[in-house]
Amino acid sequence: MKRLVALGLCTALAGLPAFAAEPKDADNTAKNVRDRDDRTATPMDQGGSEGDRTITAEIRKQIVDNDALSTNAKNVKIITQDGVVTLRGPVKDAQEKTTVAGIARKAAGVKRVDDQIEVERNP
Repeated sequence: MKRLVALGLCTALAGLPAFAAEPKDADNTAKNVRDRDDRTATPMDQGGSEGDRTITAEIRKQIVDNDALSTNAKNVKIITQDGVVTLRGPVKDAQEKTTVAGIARKAAGVKRVDDQIEVERNP
């Protein structure tokens, strides 16, 4: 802790900004509570076949490479079992939900997409 304080003091004395406010991370903790039962697919249910792993990796890459998507959309859970892709997690709006599900449907080898993505509600 002393080192951090000293570092902050040194940057301030050098005319550099001290510590900036930390950005708020995407937090899906409340959404993950439902994963505690066995009725919903979780990342632990990811299929182990080469095909399932390739499908998941391809979808994840396309989602992450899409600069128009929010951090939450880029963190949607993708679980592939025997070519069936389950998508779960929050996104900011209906357009993101459509985009993410569309990416999954177009991936080679996908038999079906179970779209469980939720649109966040703004207070």
